[in-house]
Amino acid sequence: MTANDQKIAVIGLGYVGLPLAIEFSRKYPVLGFDINASRVKELSVGDDHTNEADIESLKAMLLSGKTNGGSGLKVSSDEKDLAGYNIFIVTVPTPIDQFKAPDLRPLLKASEMLGRHLKKGDIVIYESTVYPGCTEEDCVPVLEKFSGLRFNSDFFCGYSPERINPGDKINTLTKIKKVTSGSTPEIAEKVDALYRSIITAGTHKAPSIKVAEASKAIENAQRDVNISFVNELALIFDRIGIDTTDVIEAAGTKWNFLKYKPGLVGGHCIGVDPYYLAHKAESLGYHPQVILSGRRVNDNMGMFVANKVVKLMIKKGHKIDGARVLILGVTFKENCPDVRNSRVVDIYGELSQFGVTVDVYDPHASKEIVHEEYGITLCDQPGTGYDAVILAVSHNEFLAIDFSKITNGKNGVIFDTKSFLDRSLVDSRL
Repeated sequence: MTANDQKIAVIGLGYVGLPLAIEFSRKYPVLGFDINASRVKELSVGDDHTNEADIESLKAMLLSGKTNGGSGLKVSSDEKDLAGYNIFIVTVPTPIDQFKAPDLRPLLKASEMLGRHLKKGDIVIYESTVYPGCTEEDCVPVLEKFSGLRFNSDFFCGYSPERINPGDKINTLTKIKKVTSGSTPEIAEKVDALYRSIITAGTHKAPSIKVAEASKAIENAQRDVNISFVNELALIFDRIGIDTTDVIEAAGTKWNFLKYKPGLVGGHCIGVDPYYLAHKAESLGYHPQVILSGRRVNDNMGMFVANKVVKLMIKKGHKIDGARVLILGVTFKENCPDVRNSRVVDIYGELSQFGVTVDVYDPHASKEIVHEEYGITLCDQPGTGYDAVILAVSHNEFLAIDFSKITNGKNGVIFDTKSFLDRSLVDSRL
């Protein structure tokens, strides 16, 4: 397969797949495929609710796909359109289920679909986050079954973990070094060359697919464990009666101290990937201690915040049952619309169990998605007379809020989970 023969289909047009499809379409014919017809319709007219795409680039590549016989982007939800493509890049979600076990259904369904369209010589590259061994042990058998072809004889695979940081307009796709791998040395080189053609930051060719898979899992597990450490410190310092940020600032004067901050740990990566790594370890008879202990700490931070706010309200003489609380932010991180695995909902759920009436305001989040995912109805604007306000996500818009106008006078409690607001405004912070 020469460079001129490469026709790429990107499967899944979310936060990862869409930027990838746009970037590849500058040099190659690209089909962006998604089973969500409404998502395809949105993109086909040059809109993107995730705000990850450069809209002008999206429109330009779509136009090129219509008029250019070579490079350019087409989008579709009809799998028949996959015919004729020979490199398939899978960027579907890999969430966890209610028991915190890997949910591979989207990945296996995508593999099943691709199996129906594989031809001799085709390459399937996975970018979805998985545990080491998943590509070859779980996905390849599905590809073989539905294609009738033989792995590493008729078709080949690669793995290149995504490193998209939602909402980050500086560290974008081409500026982040890319790990690549392939199922044979020759395919590894082809996969690496493919990504090198668009990634200006360069690539790192891993010695095997398992190594590449493991590298992604530990990137986020490492961050999760480090954040869990400072979250546990926040729990300790709260009992001591000192401010966690003050302690971190003091410790941070040493050159080799890493200034992680406490907070809610959600999203599609850090709050999920450690469970994939733990699942693989447990399947091999090893029960990880550090990884899962960090997860337990981080998973309980929403409950801690809610209980801390209730205690502060009691101190100021509030009756908790029937009290009104405003939560600012529901996305998993600041200044982006991504609500996947948001841990803000833990605060909401705990306060609701106390009998508190909770309003949630987020100018970035989709009301429809939040209601569908979590059963929470976002308010259009903050109201007034709240007994407590919790800053849960540090959206820039929240700096402009006049808290004196929305809280219940001097008795109102303001809690800052991000150390984002002026310290003089808040009663306590994480």
